[in-house]
Amino acid sequence: MRPTRDVHLKMVRARSYQISVNWNISNEHVRDTEPLYGRLIAIKDNITTSSSHPDFPALPTTAASRILADFTSPYDASVVERLKRAGAIIAGKTNLDEFGMGSHSTHSHFNAVRSPFTRDGHALSAGGSSGGSAVAVATGQCWAALGTDTGGSVRLPAAYTGTVGFKPSYGLLSRWGVIAYANSLDTVGILARNITDARVVFAALAGFDGRDPTSLPPSTRARIAALVGSPRVRERRTRLRIGVPGEYNIAELTPSVRAAWSRTLSQLRQRGHSVVPVSLPTTTHALSAYYVLAPAEASSNLAKYDGVRYGSRSDGTDDGQTRGGVASALFTATRGAFGAEVRRRILLGAYTLSADAIDNYFVQAQRIRRLVQRDFDGVFALPNPLARAAAPASAVEDDRALESSAAQDGHLVGVDVLITPTAPTPPPTLAIVAKQTSTEGYMNDVLTVPASLAGLPACSVPAPPASGGGDRDREMEEGVGVQVIGQLGDDGLVLDVAAAVEELARG
Repeated sequence: MRPTRDVHLKMVRARSYQISVNWNISNEHVRDTEPLYGRLIAIKDNITTSSSHPDFPALPTTAASRILADFTSPYDASVVERLKRAGAIIAGKTNLDEFGMGSHSTHSHFNAVRSPFTRDGHALSAGGSSGGSAVAVATGQCWAALGTDTGGSVRLPAAYTGTVGFKPSYGLLSRWGVIAYANSLDTVGILARNITDARVVFAALAGFDGRDPTSLPPSTRARIAALVGSPRVRERRTRLRIGVPGEYNIAELTPSVRAAWSRTLSQLRQRGHSVVPVSLPTTTHALSAYYVLAPAEASSNLAKYDGVRYGSRSDGTDDGQTRGGVASALFTATRGAFGAEVRRRILLGAYTLSADAIDNYFVQAQRIRRLVQRDFDGVFALPNPLARAAAPASAVEDDRALESSAAQDGHLVGVDVLITPTAPTPPPTLAIVAKQTSTEGYMNDVLTVPASLAGLPACSVPAPPASGGGDRDREMEEGVGVQVIGQLGDDGLVLDVAAAVEELARG
């Protein structure tokens, strides 16, 4: 892959002098010791942003949809508020797949995001749906960026653009102010050039938010901190047990992706860590379950875009009345402002929630989701802190939970993290993406969806390069990411292991 001269990124941003003056006014009480002081942070355009000062207009929040093309939010999302309190400069808004529905950032009312890289002169996919944020980071337009990850929408663009993409545990970062796609899956994620920067942003954003009903309460956060800080857990993490799920070694993996995965594991083993095969049998059904559950939630969430409560009105008849012998559905013209992919998922979701189909589709998908979560809990050494949600947080009880996971020799069984590929292939060209069917496009998420269904922290980091080989071999392995997955709440370890992989990539 070779970088292009132009950055094909739809970025709604103020003029540079306006950003500078705006920041100086709105952050006059921010100390220069704040962790993000003066850092440029780009925001995915499905996260609400307002104006920081009456003299400057608010940045639009469009979700890359025609129906919200003129919408500006009267408030900032919780994560944007936290960025500003930490001293960050909001650089602008980045393009995405409409309402976050896509894997290549091509389903946007404002045209497709284009990767800064090419292969043999052909433009490549930037991944989706947070492709704009990934490209902004990869091309140095910002220090870091926020995206959202529902089924891989931060990790996949990171893999395709050679950046770091971190999806925290579900509930650690507030979703208040994020335009909903699928409430039980949507997670604010971070894109950065390295793990150190991603960790700084994560620390600034993490915290309880009473406005978000899915935000983990302080009692649960305390339980997680006690669990991961247990002496027994800390002792074993100098030499990790790394799980390798056989179900992720799918036939669709290209040779370059499989080689990068194997090389990463081999180099970690050489550094004293154990590599352990594990089985996650239900993950083979995870993608099918995801594409039932996510569209079902989307069909409910997007029902409010009727041009009355939210969205813009379209011209023409839109009242559901019969004219000229033809009956039109209510809001047909207005909801026609949705793009083709969004309409497809709304229809799919509405069908799976219908009385005739709900038992065979939605209910079965919920069962699969629980089994996916159970499979992950069965391979991790650390217990799932939410499985003991009713128990008080105490060091004694956390030690008991760990003892229940201990083998007869006194050591914890199970693995500390899982390492898998992020995507089955390197980034395809946009020409290939244009020819793909919807099902082929959905297959891009096959390796990222399981962690999303279970709410687990996961981070994509560039794979270490091969030593030797020709330019063509190295070119084919660029755009390959490896994914580190941890137990819910074990975000710190996921970032630690991702940093170790990053160090391998640096040689």
